[in-house]
Amino acid sequence: MADGRTLAGARLALTTFTILPLRTGRVDRPAAAVAMSLAPVVGAALGAALAVVLLGVAMAGPALVAGALTVATGALLTRGLHLDGLADTVDALGSYRRGPAALDIMKKPDVGPFGVAALVLVLLVQAAVLAALSDRSWSAVVAGVVAATACGRLAVSWACRRGVPAARPEGLG
Repeated sequence: MADGRTLAGARLALTTFTILPLRTGRVDRPAAAVAMSLAPVVGAALGAALAVVLLGVAMAGPALVAGALTVATGALLTRGLHLDGLADTVDALGSYRRGPAALDIMKKPDVGPFGVAALVLVLLVQAAVLAALSDRSWSAVVAGVVAATACGRLAVSWACRRGVPAARPEGLG
């Protein structure tokens, strides 16, 4: 049976990386450690759902439309968390500011020109790649989308490992 820390971490992972309406429960360093280690698992589950969307839409319409709708579904299922993070990161990097000044840019609710350009490019590439994948066997589609989505979340686990300093002292990682 799972202990309280594992359950709190699993709940935190699901509420952080998906739109599942679970009560967050405990949010502390031990729960966050579990949640960040489960990010690829949550990504794999999201990937399985997205593969079903891609296969279903590709049977009914053009491959590029299937790819675009799959990307849109991914954004919906994650509340656009990864898109917001990408835009914030690229805006901060494009500012040539360092440290606290770059973090201030990342905290702002608006998106600058670097962030917009990055979002457009990434969304177009993702839709095109999914369109190209959609004409493969169903097993290749599922394997490809699950692996890509899980690997995308693996970056979170990697960035939150021991020895990587938190951006802010009061942050969890």
